[in-house]
Order: sequence, then structure tokens, then C-alpha cells
Amino acid sequence: MSALLWITVASLAAWCWLLLCQGFFWRTDIRLPPRREPDAWPSVCVVVPARDEAAVLPASLPSLLAQDYPGRAEVFVVDDGSTDGTGALARELSRRHGGLPLTVSAPGEPPAGWTGKLWAVRHGIGLARARDPEYLLLTDADIAHAPDSLRTLVAAARAGGFDVVSQMARLRVESVWERLVVPAFVYFFAQLYPFRWIGRKGSRTAAAAGGCVLLRTGMAEKARIPDGIRHAVIDDVALARAVKGAGGHVWLGLADRVDSVRPYPRLHDLWQMVSRSAYAQLRHNPLLLLGTVAGLALVYLVPPAAVVVGAAGAGAATAVLGALAWSVMAGTYVPMLRYYRQPLWLAPLLPLTASLYLLMTVDSAVQHYRGRGAAWKGRTYARPDAVPDEG
Repeated sequence: MSALLWITVASLAAWCWLLLCQGFFWRTDIRLPPRREPDAWPSVCVVVPARDEAAVLPASLPSLLAQDYPGRAEVFVVDDGSTDGTGALARELSRRHGGLPLTVSAPGEPPAGWTGKLWAVRHGIGLARARDPEYLLLTDADIAHAPDSLRTLVAAARAGGFDVVSQMARLRVESVWERLVVPAFVYFFAQLYPFRWIGRKGSRTAAAAGGCVLLRTGMAEKARIPDGIRHAVIDDVALARAVKGAGGHVWLGLADRVDSVRPYPRLHDLWQMVSRSAYAQLRHNPLLLLGTVAGLALVYLVPPAAVVVGAAGAGAATAVLGALAWSVMAGTYVPMLRYYRQPLWLAPLLPLTASLYLLMTVDSAVQHYRGRGAAWKGRTYARPDAVPDEG
């Protein structure tokens, strides 16, 4: 057997393992768990960190203000040093639309060792504690919620005894690059953090989606959130790990009516979104980087290469095994494309998308070692890993 044939066999074996043994990550049926409405609705404070978000607030903030929630709820927008009138616009939207009470506040520049977003979250939680809420909803400024979003989150948390209930917001998919890259972003996330494992008690797998995190206030204090994760690059995953480390119960699933309204029309925009935190995900470890590059190549790039090279004369067995691996790959991607209402002919293009993610990861490492520092919303951090995830 040729070396290429052995490598193709390894790729097919990897896909069989991913298909059956990685928490059925490819399925998209993990939605809010069964829930019943509580007899008494707990109080909730919604914390929205916002830095230069005037472009998206008109599509997102009114949806929070209009929440149909039977209990006491209040919204806190933390204007994190915006230069585009974010705070003033938030107040104007509140006057125009009414709904839940809104407080807009500014925390000032973050001290050393804090990312801007987490410093803003800390400020918002501090304001919320004066209301003594039982739950905190941490949501990004680009997230639009259905009118019953808060109600269903709280009901699910109470019914399931969860300390964190998080929904992966449905990202915008309109431009050509969004169609190619965005569904794969969620697919790869689920592959790294299978949702079924996250919700299982005793499982070490922990993750959340920063755009929509309902957090029990008592657990926030016990897990020292956000102070204990102030250095975190991927703050939503760090939050979930801190909660699990404190003995909490975490649930994460796909959203039905929680949507991101932030556009990523160009490849450059998506590239920045991924490369900002990709190397941090690997703990800035060059060995992990090499392993990740090799793994991505083996799993995603070998199957189409085997089909092409095998058909060109390397052997029918190589081509057939490569086609089988490619078919399994595409088949596992189909449910995510359906969730995003995208054409299924995009499934065989997953190797192309994976190659882009491979390059984004390498670029993230290059930027780290060049020591340029990380940037988020016009703010540059001295430490290259000190940048929040926008979930």
C-alpha cells in the first residue's frame, strides 16, 4: 500500500470516529430543554456591553426592551468608551420604544489585566446587584431576541436546575462569504465542544455562547465571574469552565429565535473574527498549533486530494476511500446547512472552508509572535492575548 493510501485510510477512520464518537456534534437538535413556567418568576437583570455599536443597536436593543417577561426585569447597557454615540442612541431607543427599564452607564477605561468587554460586564453586574436579581442575562449588543426569549431561558433554567443556559445565536448569513464561512464556524465550534457533552453532569466539556448567557447570580459570585476570568480571550468558554469548576450545571444549544444582526460582508471581516482568538484557543502553544494544522489537513484536506490524485493514477482504492471520507464529511455538514437554510451543494465545499480556517489559525499565531498586540473595537491591548470574544 502506498503512503497516500494509508493516509487516506487514516482520514476515513478519523471521520468514522467523529461521526459516531464525538458527541454526535453534527446534529442540530439540541435546542432549549423541556421547560415549565415557574409559579413565581425570578427577577432578572440584562447586561449589554457595547462599544461603538450604533450601527446594530436599532435592530437589537428594542427586542430586549420589548421582552414579554412576567417577572421584574431591567436592562443595563454599558457604554464601553464608544465614539459613535452608542450611549445616547440607547437612551433614544428607550424613549422611542418604551418597554423594560433601561440604564445606560460608562465604566471608564479598563485597568491593566482586564479586557474591555469583561470590564464592561463587571461594571454592569455591579449595577445589577443593587437590584438583587436571581439571574443575569449577559447578551451582546448585536443580538436580537424574540419577545419570549427571556421567559423561555428562565423557564428552562428553573426546570432543569441549570446555573447557565446559553444559546448559540443564529449568525447572519447573507453575503457570499458569510454563506461559505459562518455555518462552518458553528459546525467547528460544536465539533470542539459537543453540546450533548456540555449539558451532561460530570462532563468536563464546558462552553457557552457569549451572545446569550443566562447566569444564576449566586453562581456568578461563587465562580468569581467576571473577576476570575478577566484575562480570558474566549470569555464565554472561560465563563462556562469557571461555572463547571465551581460545581455548576451548564447547558448550551442552538437558538431558534435569537439572532445576531452583525454583518460580516467581506472575507476580511470574518478573517478578523476568527484569527483574533484562534491561537489563544490553542493556549499559544506551537506544538498544539502544529498538531491542529496536521489534524485539519488529515481530516478535511486529504479526502478531496485523495480523490483527485487517485483518479489521476494513484489508484482506484485511494480515490474510493477518499470519496467515502469526503461523503461522510459532507453528510455531517448537511444538518448545519439546513439549520442556516443554506443550499446543500455547499456541503462538498467544506474542505475549502476548512483550508481558510487553517490559514486563519496560522495567521493568528503569526500575529501573536509579531507582538503587534490584539485589537478590539479600536482598542489595542499590550498583551497579545488580551482581547474578548464577541461570541
